[in-house]
Amino acid sequence: MTSRSFGPACFASVALAGLAACTSVLAPVLKPNVTTDVVKLEGGNWQLDPVHAALTFKIDHLGYSTYIGRFERFDVQMSGAADNPADAKVEGRVDMSSLDIANDEFAETLMGADWFNAANFPEARFQSTRIVMTSETTADVEGILTLHGKNAPVTLAVTFNGAGFDRLRNAQVAGFSATTEIDRTVFGISRFSGLITDIVRVEIEAELLKTPGVT
Repeated sequence: MTSRSFGPACFASVALAGLAACTSVLAPVLKPNVTTDVVKLEGGNWQLDPVHAALTFKIDHLGYSTYIGRFERFDVQMSGAADNPADAKVEGRVDMSSLDIANDEFAETLMGADWFNAANFPEARFQSTRIVMTSETTADVEGILTLHGKNAPVTLAVTFNGAGFDRLRNAQVAGFSATTEIDRTVFGISRFSGLITDIVRVEIEAELLKTPGVT
């Protein structure tokens, strides 16, 4: 009879199998009860969960393709009362030096003086001025965008994806998707204007956490 060694690899396999089984059993318990009823959204202050967020921009590149970039570091804050979502306030900030396009050399070019000029304008900021509900789960969030040292009005088309208590994060969570289109030349970013399209599409995915103890 051949003896078998029950070593670390075997223990690891058993542990992983047990973890998978536990996860399968706990999944129905851990899965949040997400509601899209805006009225049930808790009032107070909400802060971005940066682990579950994305900010990307898309621009037509010479008609060949849609060029996509993203910013790794940004923040969103929201405050307001659940029974009056139109009066909510939204503020966003973007670290312009956190540009990621999967090409470090070209990212440095885009952050340079001919483009974003991140050294002189290290932050972009959005401050809401008015929120217009367009349906039970969508709204136009109007505000002022400060980019490249210039201010201009911008409207975000926002969809409320839902909210609920997340047991994994032990927090109330609200999810949103937002899109907008901006003319980069309005903000003084006009390099190759007319060759590369001036219209930039911005897409945001964000999960916000209710600030503990703040109402």
